[in-house]
Order: sequence, then C-alpha cells, then structure tokens
Amino acid sequence: MNITKYDLHTNTDSTLFTFESYGTSGEIVKGIAYTVTKNERLYNLGFGDLIFDPIQNGYTINDLVVSDNGDRNTVLATVAKSIYVFSEIYPERNIFIKGSTKARTRLYRRAISLNLEELSETFLIFGAMEDENGTVFDVPFDPNGDFYGFIIKRK
Repeated sequence: MNITKYDLHTNTDSTLFTFESYGTSGEIVKGIAYTVTKNERLYNLGFGDLIFDPIQNGYTINDLVVSDNGDRNTVLATVAKSIYVFSEIYPERNIFIKGSTKARTRLYRRAISLNLEELSETFLIFGAMEDENGTVFDVPFDPNGDFYGFIIKRK
C-alpha cells in the first residue's frame, strides 16, 4: 500500500503494537493487540485508542472511541503494517478482524477491497460469516459481501 504509515512499537513477542496518530485532534496513542481465540491458530486483532484504566492500573485499548483525527488512511495502513509484521513472525496464525460496529466492519471491507490486489500477493483473505448457532466460518472474500468480519491467512 502506497500510503504513509506511522512507526510501530511492539512488545517482545509482537502481539501488542502501539503508534502515535497525528492530526486535527493532536497526538493520540493507538494500540493494536493480537489475542488468541478458542482456536489456537486464530488470533483476534483488537485496535483502538490506548487509554489508561485506573481500575486495572494499566493501559487498555478502547475500540469504541471515534478519534476523528483526520488521518484515517494512515491509521488503517499502519494497522495493515502490523498484520504484515505479525504474520511474518507467526505465519501459521490466522488473523480475525471485525469492527466494533457494523460501520467499522464496512470500512475495513472497503479498505481491503481498495487494496485487494496488493494484499492478495501476501495473504489469503476471507469473509467471515456467522451461522445461527454463533459459529464463525469463512467464505471467499467478495468486495460487495456483507460479512461478520474477515480472516487473513499468510500464504
């Protein structure tokens, strides 16, 4: 993706990334966390503003806040950069992506669609569907599909 990306900082096992977003609202620290799901090969990508939680006496990722910092494309490209890094270190792990709202999931679908050719060079991309029992399964990605989320697999 030929889009400017922010510098990423990571922990020792590359499951938590942080970066600073710069825009109309100033500097906002963002966090990206890769956490294992019930399926040990599937990791959830959590993303949002990094905020201090006094109750837990530590930082947490708020994925519901709307930062509106005017740098959406740079932020999304930086999140994609973390996917490249994570999947290069852990090629056997698949990544599940779902927005915290339906609008965000549509935004992610649009971003994937706009960069599908380039992303497809490195990844297999699937739409995630959910059946009536809550079981998530993948189907071939369709830029016009209405998906529950997305599953990214390193080739």
